[in-house]
Amino acid sequence: MTSKRSAVTLLVLSLLLVSCSGKEAATGPAATTGETVTASPSPSAITSRSTDNRIERQELSTFIAKQLTGPYGVYTNLLETDESGEAASGHEVLSESASLLMRAAMLAGDKEQFAGQWALAQQTFDMEGGFSYRYSPKQQKRYPVNAAVDDLRLIGALYEAGEVFDEPAYTKQAEKYGQRFYENNVKKGYMYDFYDNSYKTTNNFVTLCYIDLGTLRKLSISSELRGILMHNMDGIVKEGYLSDSFPFYETRYDYHAGAYSSENINTVESLLSILHLAEMGEHKPASIRYIKEQVTAGTLYGQYSRDGKPLNDIRSTAIYALAAMIGAEVGDDSLYQAAIARMNEFQIRDADSPLFGGFGNTDTGQAYSFDNLMALLAYAYSH
Repeated sequence: MTSKRSAVTLLVLSLLLVSCSGKEAATGPAATTGETVTASPSPSAITSRSTDNRIERQELSTFIAKQLTGPYGVYTNLLETDESGEAASGHEVLSESASLLMRAAMLAGDKEQFAGQWALAQQTFDMEGGFSYRYSPKQQKRYPVNAAVDDLRLIGALYEAGEVFDEPAYTKQAEKYGQRFYENNVKKGYMYDFYDNSYKTTNNFVTLCYIDLGTLRKLSISSELRGILMHNMDGIVKEGYLSDSFPFYETRYDYHAGAYSSENINTVESLLSILHLAEMGEHKPASIRYIKEQVTAGTLYGQYSRDGKPLNDIRSTAIYALAAMIGAEVGDDSLYQAAIARMNEFQIRDADSPLFGGFGNTDTGQAYSFDNLMALLAYAYSH
């Protein structure tokens, strides 16, 4: 039994090492998603765009609804697979996608869409110990592992919807699921990446971009327990800061080793960490300056060494979407607008393409849920 449990845990850990970031990264079950890595078009190839992005947003919404969505939610990738791989693919669905759609609906004030997405998310992902990070329709398999970042985003969206839509029922559900999260994903005041519902166990580290401080502080637990949790997790994020010259963050913190580890720095992960800090008003000014400089220059790349050297020249939709959200969160409209403009360069404008309005690769036909939903959420931040 012990060896079987160890094997399962190692498998889940290997999936977790592909996390918040996308297919180039080493991160969590949630990041079995992916980032499209097509080069942006030349300015001459870009058609005129609306200044308030209403057209782009509507075309993206239409693409997601008509091309990228099935009966269980948004496809991980537009291209189908047999859904038997270790990483989510094809028309499998992720709790990550449900949580992003719920947040976008809440920010847009779309009460009906929020209700529909939440009902579907419960039906598809809810299990005893948390929200399954992944469901395969072809395999008819709900994976027995959650991803803390996605559970927290779902819970946070419920809290926000309870307030925005004046629906106390959402708040009560947020409290219920928040208590479950604390019971399973938190041990001795520290949060862990996943909870395995089959073996009733967690991993032994936390990925920094999973630490959603804004939702953790809302959990329906005693003020004493909340204070301990916030102190611990806030400290882990902040102490993972690399330097003022490269103001990004470490990848994960290993509780057993008592140390941070980062093979390379994946930009999406660090931007998520910065966004979570910005939501608390605890971001580093150097981080915002650096992001703004790179967005302006069009050089915010997908992966860096720990000393800030670019390891590729990939620019993805999700990266600029996150930069835009950070700009909105810190009240820097010029950063928001510049990042949205960069992001819009990737939107497919060919009306004859099945990817029209979406973000993907017209050569391969691939379109990832993560790119498209992060873009949709970034547009929603303009409300």
